[in-house]
Amino acid sequence: MWYMIYGVDHAETTEQRSLARPAHLARLQVLRDAGRLLLAGPLPDATEPGTPRMVGSLILADFASLDDARAWATDDPYAHAGVYRDIHIHPWKGVFMPETQTI
Repeated sequence: MWYMIYGVDHAETTEQRSLARPAHLARLQVLRDAGRLLLAGPLPDATEPGTPRMVGSLILADFASLDDARAWATDDPYAHAGVYRDIHIHPWKGVFMPETQTI
């Protein structure tokens, strides 16, 4: 089943996010290579357009269960680096889905 993982950043974690980004992307690449990643990307700060500040991340990925999605999300490098203040996980039912996938 597809799950939406929405990580909400703590304020002022741009540096931690930058340092953890390569490991975060590597984990996403594993999901992508397995055909289990629909989309992923950061959420720029809408109140400060053009700045490098992000306010969170959105991931849509396939997991066997909610527990598996939760375990994957809480083991993410951004979670370990203290970037995320909260992680919200919900099952997602695709109606319209992109034909191509990119990171």
